[in-house]
Formats: sequence, C-alpha cells, structure tokens
Amino acid sequence: METKQSVVVDQWNRPLRDLRISVTDQCNFRCVYCMPAEIFGPNFRFLREDELLTIEEMALLAESFAELGVEKIRITGGEPLLRRDLDVFIERLTRIPGIRDIGLTTNGIHLVKWAKRLKEAGLKRVNVSLDALDDEVFKKMNGVGVGVKPVLKGIEAAVEAGLGVKVNMVVKKGMNDSQIIPMASYFKERGITLRFIEFMDVGTTNGWDFSYVVTKKEMYELLQQMHPLEPVEKAYFGEVASRYRYVGTNVEVGFIASVTESFCRSCTRARISADGTLYTCLFATSGVSLKEKLRSGADKEEIKHVIASTWHLRTDRYSDERTEQTAKTRKKIEMSYIGG
Repeated sequence: METKQSVVVDQWNRPLRDLRISVTDQCNFRCVYCMPAEIFGPNFRFLREDELLTIEEMALLAESFAELGVEKIRITGGEPLLRRDLDVFIERLTRIPGIRDIGLTTNGIHLVKWAKRLKEAGLKRVNVSLDALDDEVFKKMNGVGVGVKPVLKGIEAAVEAGLGVKVNMVVKKGMNDSQIIPMASYFKERGITLRFIEFMDVGTTNGWDFSYVVTKKEMYELLQQMHPLEPVEKAYFGEVASRYRYVGTNVEVGFIASVTESFCRSCTRARISADGTLYTCLFATSGVSLKEKLRSGADKEEIKHVIASTWHLRTDRYSDERTEQTAKTRKKIEMSYIGG
C-alpha cells in the first residue's frame, strides 16, 4: 500500500480532506435555486458524453486526492443517478486506500431503482434533497411538476437498503418557508436527520437576493417552539452543518448557514466538475482543468503535483468576504455544474 503523503494545506492552513466529484451536469429537476427552467430550458446544451470524465479518469483522480490527504468523497451532479455506470464507479472508490467514507447527494427520484445496488457497491450514505411536503409547493420548487411521493419512496428505499439518510431542504422566503415545521415534524417522527439550508448565492442564474433568505436564527426559533433543541458537538474539523438534537430524543436536525454564518475558515473541500475541472470553492469564478492533463498523457504524479500546487495557493474565503454587491455582481460557476 502506498504511503500517504504529508497533508497538503492552503494559504490559510486548511487541509485537503474532502472531495466532491460531479459525475454529470444533467438533472431531471429544474429547481429554482439551482437550475431555473427559464435558463436551463429544452435547448440548453449539456456536456456530451465524451466531454464527461470516464470512470477510469475519475478513479485515478480520486486515488491522487487520497494520496494527498482526502478521506471523504461525495458524489454529486447535476443528478448523479442519471449516470448509468455509477455503481461501477462507487465500487472502484471503495478500493482506494485512505478513503473511509463515500456519500452521494441526490433528488431521490431514482433511489427506488438504485439504493440496493449502490449499497452493495459500497456507498455509505445519501443526502436527499426535498424542499417541501406539500405537493403544490414542491412542484413549484422543482420546476418540473414532480410531486413529493416519488422522493419519499426513494428515501424509504434508501433506509431499507441500509444506507444512512439525511434530507436537505433549501428554504426560500415566500416560496417554501411555510414547510419548515411540517418537514421538521415529518422527519423527526421517522428518526431521519433534516438539514435546513439558507438560500445561497451560488452561480449567477438563481435570482439570489438577501430578502429571500430565511436565516438560521429564524428557523431555529421556529423549531424551538415545536420542540426544544440542544446543540450537538461537531463531529470533525470542517463540518458544515450546525447540529442540534431534539431534547429527550436521539434525532438530530441541522442548519447550513452559509449566508449568515460563514464556515470558510474550516473549509477542507475541493470540487471536480463533470468535465474534470478542479475548483477550490463552491463560489469559484474559475478552475484548473485536470481532464486536459489526463488526456494529454499526464501520470498520477503529475496530476498530484497540479492538485497540491493548486490547493497550496488557495486563498478562497468568499462567505467571509461576501457583500450584497459581490453576491449580485461576481460571476460564479453554476451549482449544477460544480456540484453542491
């Protein structure tokens, strides 16, 4: 077994620990905060198959990152369950020394078909995006008129397959904030962790404005009225969610407050887009093409050198530096392209 190199750190001494790999830029939803239908319409050009990274290329990159200190990999999209060979990729990831956790973020629609296969391939857990329990609200959020039932069935299938399950809810004021308590109550009863995400200024197409943000403080106070909460210690350096437990239970709820409470100072995440570009921040304006290096014949040592030097130069602190003006005017990579 190859010995892991000393940990790579950036300009703020943040180690490289987590890798998010987008396996496709396509999605079967058009969520208003990610891929609004008026932008990503029927004529929108997604990446061709030959523009996507192959399984072998993604696996080689994952090995390279693991040898530089990465321990956790999350598979994202687009919607990753649209990638036909996903189980093959996950099985490859399980064989990489140093990788101790493999997760996946999905809208859950295809989990009924995929959950058992993914668990058998070595997937540990899924984060399912669900923004409402009310059908009409959810249809408006997902932009394609899909009701809640297929997602709930997908969540059940994941639980039955033995996957760890968390549910992510992006909250947009005036659109689905009425669903905070119904969602909390539903998943509390089922013992499933629900995480509330502040509406973020990711990309440049989602019409972000601070007036649409329901803050962590507001959501926390709402939940306290439903059932008292107590804080839970962070599980590891760089954990994004602020975790709480419903008092007297072992059921957790979390808040991802990327607008009102920056977590840049402990960010350990690198991202690879579906076309093989390395980004060092969710709010990045540009990245480094690893696919070009791979397809021009670079070996693993060369790839590792590019990754390490890119990470070492990293200074990203967007959420610390964000202002109303930069949030609206800075050109950022779309979340559907870079992964969440």
